[in-house]
Amino acid sequence: MNIFETIRFALRAITANKLRSSLTVLGILIGVAAVILLVAVGNGSAQAVQKQIESLGTNTLTVTAGAGGGARGAASTQNTALNMDLVPALENKDDAPHVKSVSPVVTGSQSATYEGTDHTIPQFVGTYPGYVGASNFKVAKGALFTDDDVKDSRKVVVIGSTVAEELFGNVDPLSKQIAVSGKLFTVVGVLAAKGGSGFNDPNDVAMAPVSAVQESLTGYGSLNQLLVQATSPDEVSDAQSEITAILNEKLNISGSSTTSAYRILNQSQLLETRANTAETFTLLLGAVAGISLLVGGIGITNIMMVTVTERTREIGIRKALGAPKRTILTQFLVEATVLSLIGGLLGVAAAIIGSQFTIVSIKPVIVPSSVALALGFSVAIGLFFGSYPASRAAGLRPIEALRYE
Repeated sequence: MNIFETIRFALRAITANKLRSSLTVLGILIGVAAVILLVAVGNGSAQAVQKQIESLGTNTLTVTAGAGGGARGAASTQNTALNMDLVPALENKDDAPHVKSVSPVVTGSQSATYEGTDHTIPQFVGTYPGYVGASNFKVAKGALFTDDDVKDSRKVVVIGSTVAEELFGNVDPLSKQIAVSGKLFTVVGVLAAKGGSGFNDPNDVAMAPVSAVQESLTGYGSLNQLLVQATSPDEVSDAQSEITAILNEKLNISGSSTTSAYRILNQSQLLETRANTAETFTLLLGAVAGISLLVGGIGITNIMMVTVTERTREIGIRKALGAPKRTILTQFLVEATVLSLIGGLLGVAAAIIGSQFTIVSIKPVIVPSSVALALGFSVAIGLFFGSYPASRAAGLRPIEALRYE
């Protein structure tokens, strides 16, 4: 009997018991789909985090107050709170040649209203015009507020696309006034939509002159952050060293208390750390899903053992007629492999369909290598877990097999 006839007999045996074969295929299908889809979720999560970090700019540094820095609007410990006096010091080209711009940041959630329509803006940012470019935002309509607006504390605002949609719908928001916690701000620009996923919408934001925000909304307390833009991504580390030296001098901080006074977040370092974390997370998800594949393999062993038992007399007849051990072994291995392959292919199809939906606010992104790995692993499982039943069938003595009832 040649290989083609062996395969034909194997397929006939599989279709002879459709329910049993379907259950075996289902086990492999679930395992393969789980591996591909969970790896896709991990990969999608990693890409979402990467986009969010990159959206802040890979050449930016964020300075925030540490444990001893006090809270905005509260009574802060002297010389440890971030304040407006630090901005010109950090912009000094003699002391910080690798710093391109410095933007003070006062932010918080504010309620906005336009003609009876209310919307809570989770990020109402008071800052300088340079914050927009440093954060990779672009103005899609209208214009950005200016340095003169900051100097004169003008109540003008640039809103994100989500805010524009929630408050104005199809109405052109330019030159319209919105009430922000009871204070009127004039919309001068609308930001271009910015990609992002997860629970935080980067477009649900508004930006206004920091002086106007402090005067009208928050009071003249300490700053939430200082957003510093380096001259280039390659010079972020140099800029960080310069910022540290200036802050330590201006805030009268010794080296041992630096971390409690303020923190400097390096976006490029954060991106690398998050990438490594996401890779580990994806591998962990794949490993967990791989367990279901092993369970499917055990199912193949059970099914094939039952098949061998049921077909003992058939095996005895074939061996009595001269079928070699190799033929019997090959047939049962082919049966197990075909079951795994069918389950694997259906699992790939199920994973591709599943990846079209958002899972826990994450859009899965299928990794091609995971498809090949899961499919190859399913075939290997068929060979591995089918080998024992196949060898048992091939090792049956004809006389004993013919006597089996």
